[in-house]
Amino acid sequence: MRITPQGLAITVVGTISVGFTVNLIASVLMFGSPLHDGIMVVAMAGFFVPHYLHIRAALRGQAFRGFPVALLVQAVATYATSLAFGDLWFFWIAPMVPILMGSVLIRLRFAVALPIVAGAMAVHAWVFTTVPPDGNLSSGFYFAITVFVTGFVTYAVIRLVVVTRELERARADLAEAAVLKERLRISRDLHDGLGHSLSAIALKGDLARRLVERDPAVAAGELEELVRVARDAAQDVRQVVRGFREMSLSQEVDRGVALLTAAGVRCHVNLVDVEWPKAVGETLAWGVREGVTNVVRHSRATTCSITTSRRGRAVRLEVVNDGRVEEDGGPSPVPGASAGGRGGGGSGLAGLRERAEQVGGSVVAERVGDSGFRLVMEIPVPDASSQGTADGSGTSELSRPEVTG
Repeated sequence: MRITPQGLAITVVGTISVGFTVNLIASVLMFGSPLHDGIMVVAMAGFFVPHYLHIRAALRGQAFRGFPVALLVQAVATYATSLAFGDLWFFWIAPMVPILMGSVLIRLRFAVALPIVAGAMAVHAWVFTTVPPDGNLSSGFYFAITVFVTGFVTYAVIRLVVVTRELERARADLAEAAVLKERLRISRDLHDGLGHSLSAIALKGDLARRLVERDPAVAAGELEELVRVARDAAQDVRQVVRGFREMSLSQEVDRGVALLTAAGVRCHVNLVDVEWPKAVGETLAWGVREGVTNVVRHSRATTCSITTSRRGRAVRLEVVNDGRVEEDGGPSPVPGASAGGRGGGGSGLAGLRERAEQVGGSVVAERVGDSGFRLVMEIPVPDASSQGTADGSGTSELSRPEVTG
């Protein structure tokens, strides 16, 4: 049988309450009178009803508000019996005091509760040490320790339930956040990956349609390339779902150049010859993919450049095109961007910014001149993984020949 924290708390508090109550009842019945018995019944009702309310509220995690009337009723039920019990008062109410201190610790702030507990320990230790007929130092010390241990055991088991409930709630929140994060990752990767692949498929399909009658051989080649891109897209989807997707900057640049060339865009590539850390290289590859996809889908560009460079302890990627807005409602070269400069961008740029922020980088999308568009990504490079000097000296640049579509 599995013991829950709440079940353990109820068992411990119930055992303490029953044990001390049996001791109290036995003492009163053995040495008291019928009047004492009646007073004991009233006092126990006034004591244990508030005690039950305190424990129930604490186990449910309910906040205590206002003046602690129930705690005051417990204190009155405990100490007002001195008017009837006389000299035996301290001895007969002794079983109720440790339970009362447990309620004090549960109900009040520690700054208030601890002095009360310390005062109760001192007063009752002095009584059990000095009041005849059975007062002695051993009894006083024993009762003081009993008050302390019983009160804090009651408080501890209640706090165990509260903390356990908070941990379970936090674990549920973390699990929900993890699920949401995974959904966002899949959504972002599918958007970025499929957007590029679908653009290539649409472009090559349109090209094959136009060439099928004029040059069937070239059209057949474009169709074969279309099939290859479709298969790559299907593989990308499987990798995204499994979470094993890896990106390569050089491979993504090659794919981008091929796509731009097929779209009739002249390409110029200038990459710094540096082996970037894996996280940096993958983020730059996503930047190239998003930039190239935007050029193909949202502009009427004739030229495009892809450049990486060192800027101190960071790498800078720039994808620049001269995209011109098509007349009569043609697509804009800057999806979601304002005419004034930086735009918010669509979901692709938002996802790219998230990727850059995960590695401490940034993304800026802005207009260049009247119709151009520039996508800039800067990613910090850890010193231990970077090569070359901080200002970029010692690195060579690989310039690929200009490709004309």
